[in-house]
Amino acid sequence: MWCYRGGSISAEPRINDRIRVPEVRLVGPSGEQVGIVPLAKALELAQEYDLDLVEVAANARPPVCKLMDYGKFKYESAMKAREARKNQAHTVIKEMKLRPKIDPHDYDTKKGHVVRFLKQGDKVKITIMFRGREQSRPELGYRLLQRLASDVEDLGFVESNPKQDGRNMIMVLGPHKKKTEAMAEAREAQAARKAEAKANPGRSQNAADGETADGEGETAEAETAEAETAEAPAEASAEA
Repeated sequence: MWCYRGGSISAEPRINDRIRVPEVRLVGPSGEQVGIVPLAKALELAQEYDLDLVEVAANARPPVCKLMDYGKFKYESAMKAREARKNQAHTVIKEMKLRPKIDPHDYDTKKGHVVRFLKQGDKVKITIMFRGREQSRPELGYRLLQRLASDVEDLGFVESNPKQDGRNMIMVLGPHKKKTEAMAEAREAQAARKAEAKANPGRSQNAADGETADGEGETAEAETAEAETAEAPAEASAEA
C-alpha cells in the first residue's frame, strides 16, 4: 500500500516518540489498566520501567498504548508466525493410474502407494485407463476401483464415485486422517527413528539402505506410469 506522497505506509505500530497524541489510555507491563494519562507521563513511565511505549490500538479514542519490550515482542511474534507456517497443512491430490487387466503384483505395488498417500493425509485420484476394446467393458474398471476402495477403507473413503471421462474412469479417495494429524505423526516417527539410530548406530545404515531401495522403487513406478501415459496416444492413432 502506498500513500499519495509515494512513501510506503508502515504496518508496524508507532512506539515512543513516534506517537503524536496529547494523551493515551495506558496499559501496564503486566496488563493492568493504568488509565488515561498525558503522553509525556506515559513516556516517563516507559523510561522508568526501561520499556517501550507501544501503540496497540491506534483507532481508539484516546489511542491505547502498552508498556512492553518491543524488541522481544517482535521476536516472539515472528517465531509464532514461523511456527504457524510450519504447521500449515496443504491438501495435495496425488494420482495413480491403473489398467483394467492389471497384474496382481502391479496392483499390490500401486495399492501400496495409495496407502502411503492416504497415510500422509493426501487425496488420491485413481485413473483407470482403457485401451482399444477395453472401452466396451467399463464394468472391469468399475470393479477394480471398488476393490481398491474396499482394500483401503481403513485409511480413506470414496470422495468422488467412479465416473467415465473419455477413455478413462476416475475415482477420488479422501483420507480419514487430517493433514495436520499426519504431519504431526510423521514428525514423531522421524524423531523416534533419530533416537533409535542414535541408540543403535549399527541399524542406521540398514535403515538408510532400505529407504534408498524404496526411493528407487518409487522412481521405477513413476517411470512406468509415464510410459503407460505415453503409449495411450499411439494406440489411439492405431485404432483410428
